[in-house]
Amino acid sequence: MRRGMFDRREAVAIAKSRGSRRPESRKERQGMRQRILVVALAVFLAGSVADTAGAEGRVERNVVFGMYSGLALLMDVYYPENPNGYGIVFISGSGWTRELGLDATPLKESGQEDIYAVPLAAAGYTVFGINHRASPRFRHPAHLEDAQRAVRFVRHHASGFGIDPDRIGAMGGSSGGHLASLLGVLDDKGSTDDASPVNRESAKVQVVVARAAPTDLTLAAPGRVHPLFGFRRSARTDSVEHQRFVAASPVTHVTPGDPPMLLIHGDADDVVSYENAEVMQAALEKAGVPVELLRVPGAGHGPTFPGAVNPPDYIGAMIAWFDRYLPAR
Repeated sequence: MRRGMFDRREAVAIAKSRGSRRPESRKERQGMRQRILVVALAVFLAGSVADTAGAEGRVERNVVFGMYSGLALLMDVYYPENPNGYGIVFISGSGWTRELGLDATPLKESGQEDIYAVPLAAAGYTVFGINHRASPRFRHPAHLEDAQRAVRFVRHHASGFGIDPDRIGAMGGSSGGHLASLLGVLDDKGSTDDASPVNRESAKVQVVVARAAPTDLTLAAPGRVHPLFGFRRSARTDSVEHQRFVAASPVTHVTPGDPPMLLIHGDADDVVSYENAEVMQAALEKAGVPVELLRVPGAGHGPTFPGAVNPPDYIGAMIAWFDRYLPAR
């Protein structure tokens, strides 16, 4: 049984012992009802977690890493059989959007997670596949704030996850690659006076892998409503709208000392242009940051690079990048 998990048999024993004597006063009866409710809930949750852990093997589903106005932020944790002590936060691509509805598929269940998380876990990494708030209900910087919260949560509970808090990587594709890149280039050290100890942790990661990431949002065609913001980018570079696009672009924030970054991009991508990878590579090289651009010939936009001609081993390249740089950071 995992440390900290409520023991079902212990809960039942407590319930029986509490119920062996008839409560005499009204106050005692109310207290008894409260204790029974707590025990019943604990038994239910213990069964749910145990069943999930048993059914999913080494994957723990729906770990709550934060709350926003009653909305739970969830992650799936992939535990490796032979852990190397390093953690990777994985962010699925979604165009920053999600359907509105109770039956909408969660971001982390889009299918992208297993494509990358399973081989990473097989290589020894503990992987945290996360949900985040999404457009159109939420707008930037909500998506980023949730990704940062995930890193802080993982870092704060690193010992429980069996990882090094000072060596955490981030990986994502498309909009997830945009957020993963921001986790690398933004110097968010946490709020030292925050009431929550989690929020006092740094949200900066030490290594980044970004697939088909929109690193320069000003490359988006003007006049189109951008899902991240809910408004159009103006062609006028002095406009407030244009400056919002600039501020939300990872390439804007590149500085010396940023984490090594592997960029993987299809050169036939008609959703996020290959130019995004080129400008990010140039900015990182200028700042003296280790960077590699893995071009996928003929590939369009998508987690498996559709249309690729003789595609490179991008999964192997991703693992090799983390293997090379995470231990050294």
